[in-house]
Amino acid sequence: MRLPLSSTLRMGAYVAKNALFPRPEWQRDPSPRNSPFPILPEGRQRAAGSQPHPMLRKRFPLVLMLEPLHACNLTCTGCGRIREYEDTITTKLELEQCLAAIDECRAPVVSICGGEPLMYKPIGRLVEGAIRRKRHIYLCTNGMFIEARLHEFRPHKQFFFNVHLDGLRETHDLAVERDGVFDEAIAGIRAAKAAGHMVCTNTTVYRETDMREVEALFEYLRQFDVDGHMLSPAYGYSAVQSREIFLTREDIQEKFKDVDSLFRRFRMNTTPIYAEFLKGARDMPCTAWGNPTYNTRGWKGPCYLITDAHWDSFEELMSETPWDRYGRGNDDRCEHCMVHCGYEPSAALGVNSRLADSLRMLRWALT
Repeated sequence: MRLPLSSTLRMGAYVAKNALFPRPEWQRDPSPRNSPFPILPEGRQRAAGSQPHPMLRKRFPLVLMLEPLHACNLTCTGCGRIREYEDTITTKLELEQCLAAIDECRAPVVSICGGEPLMYKPIGRLVEGAIRRKRHIYLCTNGMFIEARLHEFRPHKQFFFNVHLDGLRETHDLAVERDGVFDEAIAGIRAAKAAGHMVCTNTTVYRETDMREVEALFEYLRQFDVDGHMLSPAYGYSAVQSREIFLTREDIQEKFKDVDSLFRRFRMNTTPIYAEFLKGARDMPCTAWGNPTYNTRGWKGPCYLITDAHWDSFEELMSETPWDRYGRGNDDRCEHCMVHCGYEPSAALGVNSRLADSLRMLRWALT
């Protein structure tokens, strides 16, 4: 199975409950007069007679993007965190703040990211606290500190090490701007698997990415019995100045046109519906509210990549963010974004779904 049965059932029950009984205060759109987002353009008018998908008016979180720190031992070309949060790079959340955010948000999945989360001193206790709260956890890491800190974690069906690999040795080391990182990440994967942990990988596709190399990377990882692969296109947001490495929407569709072959050969954690969106076979609206971000400055709005405000509470993020003023066609910054944190929730919630989608998602989840 893609996830443990208990996690799959818990996620299904959570989605059904929130779809049937959504929090009304999370569904309203604040008055522009009260909005802290004055730089946003006015949203474009919908076509006459068109109505938004009903799930777009049933907002609730699916995955909490938890960033206990932004410090990192690498300076990856495509990473905006070490640049956007340069003046607070040494700031860290207290363990109690992290656990309180998990309780406040109540999302069934927690992605612990950053920065490099294995540089966070109480990371073992944070993971253990999330497990006690019955969350499904992905610890997103460059893999270099796995061996050194592995003794702080116990294997659990709700916990994955999610190791970032952008290609084979030469390509990955070039992307992270340091030689030897690929080999250290592989050593971390081997150690985690030997200790009984679940491990998946996360690969970002850039303009120069050769998709044949991505396929070769997944083939290489077979020998370590890796438990799954995530795949997402790079998005050129304002905190990163190297625009030439990023993809337009047309570039993304060209890169992912043969993505079905990866699904046939490998254990992909990317959903097949999102994969269809990437290759241009369907369109979906962004549902960034499904993946809220909490970090050292608070609840980041509106999404993981664009920062227009930091809220003190999750309630404020959900009820005061003018969600209808974001997304393609509403905000120029969203025009070429197709990243998983904005569109995987749309796939999971069945936005713009087709008749056979439920069966495909079920088959994907159970294999």
